[in-house]
Amino acid sequence: MLFQIDTTALADELMQVEQPIQESINLWEMAQYGGWIMIILAVLLAFACYIFIERLVVLKQATREDKSFMDRIRDYIHDGKIDSALNLCKQTDTPSAHMIEKGITRIGRPMQDVQVAVENVGNLEVGKLEKGRVIMATIAGGAPMIGFLGTVTGMIQAFWEMANAGNNIDITLLSGGIYEAMITTVGGLVAGIAAMFAYNYLVTRVDKVVSQMEARTMSFMDLLNEPEQQK
Repeated sequence: MLFQIDTTALADELMQVEQPIQESINLWEMAQYGGWIMIILAVLLAFACYIFIERLVVLKQATREDKSFMDRIRDYIHDGKIDSALNLCKQTDTPSAHMIEKGITRIGRPMQDVQVAVENVGNLEVGKLEKGRVIMATIAGGAPMIGFLGTVTGMIQAFWEMANAGNNIDITLLSGGIYEAMITTVGGLVAGIAAMFAYNYLVTRVDKVVSQMEARTMSFMDLLNEPEQQK
């Protein structure tokens, strides 16, 4: 009877499956394994996010315009209220309004001079809208390269530890360099991919604003030609 009890207890212990302890790693610890390269990548990613948000605010303001803007400009010009038209452009404060404001100040001069003045202002406004795009493109292309630099330095560290260990090679000696090599690659790709998508989105938004500016310019030039056509 005692033997049966001991056997049963032993069987119960054998049937109990011990759950292995699984260690997890969070993003902060993972970034720490990446070394100093991750600091550079974090700064680049934060800078790209800042440029992206700041440009979104600027582009949103650039596309903000009253749909009746051109109709009001047409009425003011036909009525000879040039000052009212200029005030409306200043209040609207958009790239298109700045271009039309410059054109209004050139009314009375040859049409070619008016068009050149409007186009010059348009080029300046486009330059303002494209501010930060070069930096964004540089981050998109440079971040993965910096990540690959961390990969190379991590592998060098791993081989250095292996050489110094001699015949007593332990996997723990290699883990630090391998961690740095893999994590910096991931960090560089994450920063580069995020900057690339942000860059392409900003390019699309700028093109939309430029198209709107061109449409407003054509409408304004047609407006100036209306009296001549009516004659």
